[in-house]
Amino acid sequence: MKSGSTSYLKQNFYFQLAFWSALFLFGAARSYDDYNGGIFKQLIIYNLCHWIFQILGANFIYYILILHFFDRKKYLHFSIYLIISLYIISVINRIFIVYIAEPFFTNESKDSLINIFTDLKYLLFHYTFPIISGAFIFISIMFIIRYKDEKENNIRLEKEKAELELKSLKSQLNPHFLFNTLNNIYSLSLSNSDKTSTSISQLSDILDYILYKGQKKWVSVSDELTVVDHYIALESLRYSDQRLKIIKDIQGNSSHPIPPLLYLTLVENAFKHGAGKSSEQTEIKIKFEANEKFSVFTIENTFNNPLECNKNGIGLQNIKKQLEHHYQDHFTFTISKENNIFNAKIITPSQYD
Repeated sequence: MKSGSTSYLKQNFYFQLAFWSALFLFGAARSYDDYNGGIFKQLIIYNLCHWIFQILGANFIYYILILHFFDRKKYLHFSIYLIISLYIISVINRIFIVYIAEPFFTNESKDSLINIFTDLKYLLFHYTFPIISGAFIFISIMFIIRYKDEKENNIRLEKEKAELELKSLKSQLNPHFLFNTLNNIYSLSLSNSDKTSTSISQLSDILDYILYKGQKKWVSVSDELTVVDHYIALESLRYSDQRLKIIKDIQGNSSHPIPPLLYLTLVENAFKHGAGKSSEQTEIKIKFEANEKFSVFTIENTFNNPLECNKNGIGLQNIKKQLEHHYQDHFTFTISKENNIFNAKIITPSQYD
């Protein structure tokens, strides 16, 4: 927090140094074009005196009046304090010039304090307007900078929010799957089945993938498909061959990168709403194709209860969010259901970052 505050103060200091120096030099150059000799030197002194109070006035208006009143929609208070502060700053500016600056280069009689306080027209045109003009340019630039910073900050927050959501999604594993798998492995161990050690290894690989590789931005398709195979093998422990039929067709280069858990979520969805909701045989077809331009993953599952097959389910919405986060609009995600067959297809670029 301290380093951020220090960085902001440094940036603000350098900006104001450059802005006010440029404003002063511009005024000096304009005066030099119109006057020369002793008059020019006097004008430089006058400009310097006005310049000092322009800086003070602009910063007071922005950092006190705008931030504390205008931004909080206290427009009446802002207007009243603005008028009062401009009058006070103008009076102090004139007193500074008459009683401190002018004695160094002129012997003219000084204006009385009463005249300084009451000659509103002279104050307005010779002191208030220069302060307002400098402050207006300064405040306009500050608003532009603030708008740019707020926009960048909002983009950064949205990105952080999306990344947190994705991390949350990646860290999720259906607790029912984990519970059922552990029960199945326990049953296998009681019967001294040869599948026990294999199932433990497969579950360990899935957990390792979710906890570690699942936090990466990209993984290879082959790694994702390997975990899908492990998941299918563990889920298949729950069902007989009469209850579950798996058909897989993998073609093409599987080294292409994809976001982790993308295909696994669809496979989990197929088991959840297919075999998990039906007492009859469920058929799940998985197909992957890849060429130099695209990777295509398609999964189909049969279902019996149309109400259980929701195209707007949370899992499918999460997949879409993940695709949008990684590919923006450079992807295709289609969902359809017809004749008790649910179909989901993802088409992604073979190379994208």
